[in-house]
Order: sequence, then structure tokens, then C-alpha cells
Amino acid sequence: MISVEDWALIRRLVADGVPRRQVARQLGIGRATVDRALASDRPPKYERKAARTAFTPFEARVRAILSEHPEMPATVIAERVDWTGSITWFRDNVRLLRPDYRRPDPADRLVWEPGDAAQCDLWFPPKRIPLENGSTALLPVLVMVAAHSRFITGRMLPTRRTEDLLLGSWELIQELGRVPRRLIWDNESGIGRGGRLAAGVASFVGALAVKLVQLRPNDPESKGVVERRNGFFETSFMPGRTFASPADFNAQFGDWLQRANQRPVRTIKARPVDLIEADRAKMLPLPPVPLLLGWRERVRLGRDYYVRLAASDYSVDPIAIGRMVDVSADLDRVRVRLDGRMVGDHARAWARGTTVTDPAHVQTAAVLRHQARQPREAAGDELMRDLADYDRAFGLIDGEVA
Repeated sequence: MISVEDWALIRRLVADGVPRRQVARQLGIGRATVDRALASDRPPKYERKAARTAFTPFEARVRAILSEHPEMPATVIAERVDWTGSITWFRDNVRLLRPDYRRPDPADRLVWEPGDAAQCDLWFPPKRIPLENGSTALLPVLVMVAAHSRFITGRMLPTRRTEDLLLGSWELIQELGRVPRRLIWDNESGIGRGGRLAAGVASFVGALAVKLVQLRPNDPESKGVVERRNGFFETSFMPGRTFASPADFNAQFGDWLQRANQRPVRTIKARPVDLIEADRAKMLPLPPVPLLLGWRERVRLGRDYYVRLAASDYSVDPIAIGRMVDVSADLDRVRVRLDGRMVGDHARAWARGTTVTDPAHVQTAAVLRHQARQPREAAGDELMRDLADYDRAFGLIDGEVA
């Protein structure tokens, strides 16, 4: 077989008027080879003939199964066709055949109108963040991108629980200054799955008057804007950075986002900071009343005067022992109230299993414990009753019946 260079040279020489016989003589090849080169409309390519392998006898049966069940796992197919060889070799061959039987799933080009939608996602930075107890953890970052302008907002959260996701969403919406008409999420468990919303999510979107869109599985195109930003963070924000705490991460991330939103985006040929006002103009206004979000629970305070929230314990003024207290928390603080009066106020712990104690509560507990262990004083004489009162009550006077 001639090389690609010879094939191109033959076609050029003949096009210049050189006789085919002379071309064959100059290149040292046969006249038939010249004729085949001129008849071919594409460069020569070596193709090895398909050799018979151990998989060949099973191929027809595998194709028959894939035609009815294109997503059946290769291990199950191997069992159905009685394959006894290497499962890795079998899986590789099934992988080559499977695309022939999958149904086409076209992805449309999406157009995002101003104010229409914000895409939401959780990004996990590939670096462990130091926490207050000396441990480290991989923590989620809630990212919200206005789909039309590509304006990015984001914040690291303590957990991916519903309470923290809603608190973070509200904080980012306030940063936008307006409410997108749609919030687009995938099947994040803290938001909802299978078309069912997690507890508290329906009231949140109702208070904002927005529509929450839960994407079907395997639909990355509908959330591609925020997905690409997550990759952008890992290549442009993370390299060379160190973080002392979650607060330090949020400070650095916020500063970097201000610069990132001023960079031109190739797909829209504009800077997000230049388009965000057009986005805001079509968004909904912020609700007129504050939203009741976060962790809220009413519990009876036990003798150890601690309440638990998100796997951490927080001390409470021991005067509330045995009484019902209201526990509330946002992304930054945990507060406990007794009949509206503050009996506990702590910075929220990010490390699981942390015990947060106010020294004043320990001192109060020591005083109350000392008082509780003191013997009760005997009742005074003024509490003793004159026995003559009983005589008069029963009509007895000087031992005689009246």
C-alpha cells in the first residue's frame, strides 16, 4: 500500500499533465497502483481485517439482548449468554456494541432570557478546610449563576441539609438583589428527589413566588452553565490557595468572584457584570417580609443543660432546666430562648461532634447544684396548728359534745 504522500503526489502529477505510465516509472510503482490512487477520493488507510476472537461466537446473542435491553449491565449479559472468560474483556466488547442500540437523546440549544432562571448546584472544592476543633473536612459550596448574564454568586455551607441549603440560597438571592423567576436544581436530596420537595422547600419557593425546576437524571445540558463554572473554579480559583477556616474560604472566594464576574464570557461575548442589570430588571422583587428560615426546634432542656443541633452540642443557661426552650440557628449562630428571653447564644460549629460551652453557664450550674444539695430547713412554729381548732370543728368543747 502506498503512503499518503505518494497518493497526493500521484494525483498532483497527473493533474499537471504527466502521463500515468511516466508517473508509475518515476515513483517505482505499478500502473495499476496509479490507477487505484486516481480512482480513490480519500487517502489510503491501513485497516486490519477483523480477526475471530473468543467473543465472536457470543456477539449475535449479545446484540439480540442489547436490542431489547440496551442498558442491561455487562455482567448480567455475560450470565445470560453463559460467558466463562474474562469479564473485563467481555465488558470492553459490550461497551463497543452498546451505542448501536441506545435510543438517541438530542440536546437542544438553550436560550436563557433575562431574569428567567438561576442555575443552582453544590461544588465540593478538592481541598480539606481546617475547622475549629483542629480537624479538616471537604465542605459544600452553594453556587448560583444567573443564566442570562452568567453572573456568579457562591458561599461555603456547613452541611448540605435542607436548612442550610435554603439559608444559603436566600443569602445568594439577596446578593443578587432580585429573585430569578426559576431556580433550576438537579436531584439534590436537600432540595428534593423524584419530583417531591424536601420539607420546607415548598414554603420557601412559595414565599419567593418562584418556580423550582427539578431536572431529570442524565440531563446535564439544562444545568450546563453552573456545571462549567464549577470546573472554572477548580482551574482558576483553587490553584495555589490555602485556607485557614471556612470564613477565610468565603472571604477569598467572594473577592475572587468580583473579578471573575468582570471577565468576558466567550459564549455570550460579554461580561456578566455588564449584563446583570438587564437580568435584574426582569427578575421578581424580594419579598416584603423576612423569611423564617434555618434550624428551628422546641425542646425540653435536660439536666446537662445542652441542646443538639447538626451533630454538635451547645450549652444553655441552667435556669431553663426542665422547661421548654426554642432553638434556632442560621449559618453563623445558634440561639436558644426561654419565653422570648435569650438563654444561649453561640457561634455555630462547623465540625461535627463539637461541644460548645459558655463558661457563665458552667458557673451558674455549679451554684444551682450547690443549692440543690443543701438540706431543707425545718418548718417554723408558726406553721403548727392549735389542736383546739379541731375540737371546735367537730363540736367538742372541754371533752363534751356541744
